[in-house]
Amino acid sequence: MAVKKLNDSLSLIDEVRKWGSFKQNGVSLRYMMEFGSKPTEKNLLISAQFLHKELPIRIARRGVELESLPYGLSDKPAILKVRDWYLESFRDLRSFPDIKDTNSVLEFTKMIQMIKVRHNNVVPMMALGVQQLKKGLDRKVDYEDLDEIHEFLDRFYMSRIGIRMLIGQHVALHDDPNPAPNCVGIIDTKMSPLEVARIASEDARFICLREYGSAPDVNIYGDPNFTFPYVSAHLQLMVFELVKNSLRAVQERVIDSDEVAPPVRIIVADGIEDVTIKVSDEGGGIRRSGLPKLFTFLYSTATNPLEEDSDLGNVRMTMAGYGYGLPISRLYARYFGGDLQVISMEGYGTDAYLHLSRLGDSQEPLP
Repeated sequence: MAVKKLNDSLSLIDEVRKWGSFKQNGVSLRYMMEFGSKPTEKNLLISAQFLHKELPIRIARRGVELESLPYGLSDKPAILKVRDWYLESFRDLRSFPDIKDTNSVLEFTKMIQMIKVRHNNVVPMMALGVQQLKKGLDRKVDYEDLDEIHEFLDRFYMSRIGIRMLIGQHVALHDDPNPAPNCVGIIDTKMSPLEVARIASEDARFICLREYGSAPDVNIYGDPNFTFPYVSAHLQLMVFELVKNSLRAVQERVIDSDEVAPPVRIIVADGIEDVTIKVSDEGGGIRRSGLPKLFTFLYSTATNPLEEDSDLGNVRMTMAGYGYGLPISRLYARYFGGDLQVISMEGYGTDAYLHLSRLGDSQEPLP
């Protein structure tokens, strides 16, 4: 296979900047479902050709941003590592020749799956970079007010969700020509939110049991027969984070008392426009002054589980600490036109409302 060569690193940076200025093209959940419902050779070729042009643009945009972050964040060792991953992935994509037949689709699919794996640890590595920044900041700087950093991280993670969605969808369509019933790539056309909530809750309770030795019950209410099209992996991640936060709050409230831990409640409501999932707890609530910080990436009430010498391959899922669960969950919700809101009653508990758009028509938000 003839491979186009990108020259030295200087010309690579020039190429990244050029591609970073190109227009991105968003897609909707409905389009992904309709297009992927017929994974013919022709459609897989069209999909690969689209990604061959689209992925370098999205990756280049993030690569350019990683070079010029405020407060010296670009120079932190962990951020430099992430930037190298993005530049390497850009080089791989731009070095790949035009896709014209089934064999080149196969090779391209293998390559983008490798890119997806390369970027698996981007979130903890970025968290480590932000931690390195916080250690070096002047103590007079209130890092909850670093708007430029928050806005960058919002754009960066929203873009990452989109890139992984596009790659994951293409790879799933290519690798599984006979998918499970109701599945179109990684989209479940008849996803049961109650079933996903049950699985996510069991995972969160397992983590809670491991950390504290006990875990509150989780009660789930809603129509067990209700289904709608969505990416179940996205929903599982969001519900897991919300339930995990609630379990931690309840457990820490009752841990030194004889009080029986009140259950966490999940209610699934089927609306005309939205499917809404409410996660309620009696964990004591959040101070009103703390609510604006919940969706920032530089804030957590727990000890950060990452250290400078962390082996990222062995970082265990913990109850809390990155300060990333809620803001990233909100981005996942917004990716397909939904949202996440948290309302708290200090001294009693917290309600989180996860709104999921059931229309499937909203375009990807492209930062």
